[in-house]
Amino acid sequence: MFKGLGQLGDMTKMMKAAKEMQEKMAALQEELTRITVEGQAGAGLVRATATAKGVLTSLSIDPSILVASEKEVVEDLILAAIKDTQLRAQERTQAEMQKLASEMGLPPDMNLPV
Repeated sequence: MFKGLGQLGDMTKMMKAAKEMQEKMAALQEELTRITVEGQAGAGLVRATATAKGVLTSLSIDPSILVASEKEVVEDLILAAIKDTQLRAQERTQAEMQKLASEMGLPPDMNLPV
């Protein structure tokens, strides 16, 4: 007679799970702004730091390479360090997303929105 009520209970569970996932995603987004990663180039002569969200927060250049005649090399090293940092930020974000998916019982290769 009231078969639909069982489905209503399932819908309530789904809504609760969706809300929980939304809250965990929001918390992860916040955490990604606090996690930092470092990239480098030239065996550490240039180092860049960024958040796991990819926001560059610092750049360190060894003064020994600041020679006018080496301007293009320094520029290349800076770009390489930034790219390395961005790659590390993406990798860290993916790792954190996979961790969250696993904690929620989802497949680890599921692409969650970042």
